[in-house]
Amino acid sequence: MSYECSPAVKNARAQVIVNALDGGTGPGQWAFYSAPQPAAGSAITTQTLLATVLLTDPCGTVTDGALTLTSAGDVLAVADGVIAWARFTDSADTFVMDADVSDLAGMGAIKIDNPRVYTGGTIRILSAAFTEA
Repeated sequence: MSYECSPAVKNARAQVIVNALDGGTGPGQWAFYSAPQPAAGSAITTQTLLATVLLTDPCGTVTDGALTLTSAGDVLAVADGVIAWARFTDSADTFVMDADVSDLAGMGAIKIDNPRVYTGGTIRILSAAFTEA
């Protein structure tokens, strides 16, 4: 089964994510964790928080069905580990979405050059975009 949405519908779907991330009184964020990835929005249990990146407020722009996120700047890793997934929340820590992470050759929704991080190491987001199907 496949389907294709109009550009207006793609933009509207992406804008819903923007609105959710921009909820609350400040910028949204995405937090990077070690495995295992829980079910979407479920409690964090044995996973280690490796880094938290603040988004700008507003968090990004929607053009041609693509949401391009912008981060507020570099952050430092708070623990050693391998990033396996990320959780996106608004400024009140309300769940918006989870996404798996892989290296550039992997199949993750989020691809990073090296998912291994070390305490005090810099996390720099060069670009981040979600494209609607």
